[in-house]
Amino acid sequence: MVKAAAGALIAGLAAASVSCGTVPPPETESEAGGRPPNIVIITADDLGYGDLGSYGHPTIRTPHIDRMAREGQRWTSFYAQAPVCSPSRAALLTGRVHLRSGMFGRRVGVFFPDSRAGLPAAEITLAEALRDQGYATGIVGKWHLGHLPEYLPGRHGFDYWFGMPYSNDMDWQD
Repeated sequence: MVKAAAGALIAGLAAASVSCGTVPPPETESEAGGRPPNIVIITADDLGYGDLGSYGHPTIRTPHIDRMAREGQRWTSFYAQAPVCSPSRAALLTGRVHLRSGMFGRRVGVFFPDSRAGLPAAEITLAEALRDQGYATGIVGKWHLGHLPEYLPGRHGFDYWFGMPYSNDMDWQD
């Protein structure tokens, strides 16, 4: 059942990427050699569509990201699932609308340092599905899907994590 769900998640995300208006990449050496391609997903809070050189910004220089875009897949039409990071990250990692996985907090939909919840263990993430296919998985940066041990990246399919559980500015009070 889990293996079938993982396969469905990969197929669903692949279909979603096609329906999101992707620009097909050129064939890579790894594809020609029979090795699966590397998969790198960059998600950044408050990064606008036109803020990168690869998407046409005239002055901001992003040469490494531009190279990845040239050699990989560019998404030209996409929608965030929520206006804040926790539910959007959950939707990206699970391929599900954030409400289905319970990813909406009591304060603006974001987990805070005093939150006791996180991404449920029952949710199958892209990292779990890829790890089941032999990929090594890692995440660098802000997690923001629960800071208690049972919600951290290692419990959701990531072999490596270097980052913080939530934003540095989250210790303020209501």
